[in-house]
Amino acid sequence: MTTRKKVLIGVFAIAAFGSTAGYMRFMQNRGVLEVQAGRAFQQDLIQTVTANGEIKPKKSVNISSNMMGRIVTMPVKEGDPVREGDLLIRLESIQTEADVRAAEANLEAAQSELEGMDASIRSADATINSARAEVARSQADLNRAQQNFTRAEQLNRDGLISKEQYDRTKAELDIAVAQMNANRARVAQSEAQAAQVLKQKEGVGLRITQQRSSLVRARDQFSKTTIVSPLEGVITYLPVNVGEIAIVGVQNQPGTVLMTIADMSVITAEVKVDETDIVNVKVGQEAEIRVDALGDRVLIGHVSEVGNTALTRSGTSATNTQTTTDEARDFKVIITLDSPPIELKPGLSCTATIRTAERTSVLTIPIQALTVREFEGPAGPTGRKIEKEGVYVINNGIALFREVKTGIVGTTDIEVTDGLMENEEIVTGSFQILRTLKDNDRVRTESPEQ
Repeated sequence: MTTRKKVLIGVFAIAAFGSTAGYMRFMQNRGVLEVQAGRAFQQDLIQTVTANGEIKPKKSVNISSNMMGRIVTMPVKEGDPVREGDLLIRLESIQTEADVRAAEANLEAAQSELEGMDASIRSADATINSARAEVARSQADLNRAQQNFTRAEQLNRDGLISKEQYDRTKAELDIAVAQMNANRARVAQSEAQAAQVLKQKEGVGLRITQQRSSLVRARDQFSKTTIVSPLEGVITYLPVNVGEIAIVGVQNQPGTVLMTIADMSVITAEVKVDETDIVNVKVGQEAEIRVDALGDRVLIGHVSEVGNTALTRSGTSATNTQTTTDEARDFKVIITLDSPPIELKPGLSCTATIRTAERTSVLTIPIQALTVREFEGPAGPTGRKIEKEGVYVINNGIALFREVKTGIVGTTDIEVTDGLMENEEIVTGSFQILRTLKDNDRVRTESPEQ
């Protein structure tokens, strides 16, 4: 046999052996699924909630006017720091100042009239006392005339005096009676005049009270022409200029916002947290805030307030919405920054990452490995199906579903509290494979290159 024939026979033998091995390998791998795999391992896990919002001062005030008027003085500009009580705006005050002076003059006139009433009362009291003295003197004269008349009657009956003397004594008695009645009438008249003066004094007193109220109102209106800062802060918004008219708000129309003052000593991040995450957010939790304007700089803060009212994505309160809507809802969360930088400005966009839970050395798996399968309920095939959450464990090339209990969720991993052991190999992908994978399916782990 020639060498060429030997080579050809060897080639055909090798080809036949390769074909047979390839066919056997094909038959062996038939029905085997290529899967991505990972292992359960222990690590520290942090659960977070991410929300977007904006930087806001803890306390800010919109300054508006309580009266309409032209701005004549405004010694501040946007960005200026102000202290409580500093002058912000002065409105035109010619009419209000005149009203104050008129009210003061009316009050002084009423007080002068009241003093005149006091003098009249003293004069009436003196007149009453004089009239009462006259009554006392008339009473004495009447008593004497009565005694004389009684004696004259006795003498007249005894015939010891003339009729002329008797008649004169009787006339003196009548005069004394008349004088007594006149003096009593004068006392009553004086008392009535005194009572009238007292009544007039009460009227003047009421008018003085009214004038004082008018003066308080006029001074209040005048004070509203001068607007001062109600707090210490920075002017962050100033849309008006000297010469413009400040408009007072009415029931359905707001008034002119003259400026906004913000207390920049306490800065917050106001974010909106989705309704599915709000149950995990609590006051006091630490948060990392990234402000778009500051690049990659991370600010630290703590949750200081968690809203109780749901807000729709359109910004309205869900509790005030009359109609039922499927619009997603958020909750307002306030995060107070621990050491805010001075370059922060109200209104800057920010993203907050709130640490809602933290675990040390817990068993974890990749989130994508977790899947849900339906199983027959307690009543058998005709009963209601139940859903179980678990993973597929790889055991000798076979995928077996195992129910697990989970804990907190990290960025890419989730805590497993029961059902899995450390270093057990599990199916982590692909997503399409996990959707259709069944118990006892044969699987093969993809190589890193694959």
